[in-house]
Amino acid sequence: MKKLICILTVFIIFNSCSETSPDDFIDSTPLPNEDITYTGHVKSIIDNNCLNCHSMPPENVAPMALVTYNQVKQAVQGRDLIGLISTQDLSEVMPLGGPRLPQNLIDIIVQWEIDGLIE
Repeated sequence: MKKLICILTVFIIFNSCSETSPDDFIDSTPLPNEDITYTGHVKSIIDNNCLNCHSMPPENVAPMALVTYNQVKQAVQGRDLIGLISTQDLSEVMPLGGPRLPQNLIDIIVQWEIDGLIE
C-alpha cells in the first residue's frame, strides 16, 4: 500500500509540472501603428484598472480622480503616473496592491505621452 501511495505521489508531482514560464503570460500585442490618443486607447485602460479607487470622488485614500482627460494628463505630467504603473516594487505599484498592469498596457500609456498626450 505504501508503495502505491509513493507511486501515485510521484505521478501527481510529475504530472503537475509544466513547461510554462512567466513570459507565456505576457501579452505581446504590438502598439497600434497610429498616434495613441486618450479617447481611443488610454481611457479604457484607466477605466478598467484605476477607477475602483480614482473615481469621483476618489476612494481608498486615492489622492486624485482619474475620470477625465485633464485629470489623467495631469497625473502623467505632475504625479508620475507612468512611474507608478511601471515600477517593479509591488509596495508602490499602481493599481494599489497589484498586480502590475501588463507591459503592453503600460507601453500604450508611455507612447501616449511620447505622442503628445493627444485627447
